[in-house]
Amino acid sequence: MNAATPTTSAFSTGRPRLHIGQLAIDQLTFEDAIREIGRLVDLHQGGYVFTANVDHVVLAEDNVEFREAYKRATISVVDGMPIVWASKAMDVSLPERIAGSDLILPLMKLGAEQKWRVYLMGAGPGVAEKVANTVREKYGIEVVGWDSPMVKLDGGDAQNDPIVAKIREKDPHLLFVALGSPKQEVWISQVAHKLGPTVAIGVGAGFDFIAGTAKRAPQWIAKAGFEWLYRLVNEPKRLWRRYILNDSRFATILLREFWQRTGGKAE
Repeated sequence: MNAATPTTSAFSTGRPRLHIGQLAIDQLTFEDAIREIGRLVDLHQGGYVFTANVDHVVLAEDNVEFREAYKRATISVVDGMPIVWASKAMDVSLPERIAGSDLILPLMKLGAEQKWRVYLMGAGPGVAEKVANTVREKYGIEVVGWDSPMVKLDGGDAQNDPIVAKIREKDPHLLFVALGSPKQEVWISQVAHKLGPTVAIGVGAGFDFIAGTAKRAPQWIAKAGFEWLYRLVNEPKRLWRRYILNDSRFATILLREFWQRTGGKAE
C-alpha cells in the first residue's frame, strides 16, 4: 500500500488513518478516543489500544514484532507532538496529542460510571497497588487486581499463560499495561487472543506518573512538544540512548514520507 493513501480502521467506522513510517494512526480527538475505547469495551470482543509516539515510529522500522503488533491494534492514537505537527503537511491531519498516561484517569472515571472492572499490570513493585488505591478513592472504580510480573518477550506460553490466567480469573473489562515500549505492545499482541473480551491498553510510564514515582512534565512543556526533553533531563541515564540516538532517525523517516507524498518513488 502506498504510504500516502489514507485507509480506515475497521473499528473506527470510516475515520481516516495517517500512515507514517510503518505505523498507521487513527484521526481522533481526545474525546473521540475515550468514546471509542468505551465502545470497544462495550462490544465485549476484546482488542487493544496503542499510543504512537516518535520512538514507536523509529522502532517500527526495524522491529518486526513491534510493527506487526501495531498492524493488529484495534485503535492507534498519536502520542507525540512532532507527529501531530508533521501530519499537518500530510494527507491525514491529526487533531491533537493523546498520551497513554493521559487516558488512564478519564477511563477510570468512565469505568466507574459504567461499572467496569479494571486490572493494572506492570511498573515497579508496589506502584500498581498505589495507583489502584488512588483511583478507587478518587473515582470508586472497581480495580479487581494488579500485578508486576517479570516479562520476557521470548517467554512463550510457559511465561504468558500464568499471567493471563490471573487476569482472566478476574475478568476485567479493561487491562492497563505499563511495561514500556516495545515490550508492552509486543506482549499485548502475543496474548490478546487469550484475553477474551478484555480490552488492553499500553500506558508506558502512566502508573509511575500517577503514583509519583516519576516526574511528569508540566502541561505547558508537553503542549509545546518538549516533554521528551523534560524526561531526558530528569532520567538521562535511562533515556539518553532513546531520545538522542534512536529518535534522531525520525527526521530521516519524515523526509522519506514527504518525498513519497510529493511525487517521489513509492514504497
